[in-house]
Amino acid sequence: MSVKEAVISRIDELCLEKGLAVNKLANLSGITPSTVYSVFDLDRKDVGIVLIKKICDGLEISLKDFFCSEIFDGLDQELI
Repeated sequence: MSVKEAVISRIDELCLEKGLAVNKLANLSGITPSTVYSVFDLDRKDVGIVLIKKICDGLEISLKDFFCSEIFDGLDQELI
């Protein structure tokens, strides 16, 4: 699994836990729905930490809570 796929999985997991749709997450995070949807686009390689922080703020969790998940354990090194 790539880092990008892990981030997508974690956002999905947290939205499911909180019963949030993408549009609601966007509103809570202060970003546009299209920006949140772009995170789920596998052709877009990078997701910036500032965007992840905004999503965390909308979810009312810390970055530590976001990344403290088995999803991120054992990810392969990405050289490209």
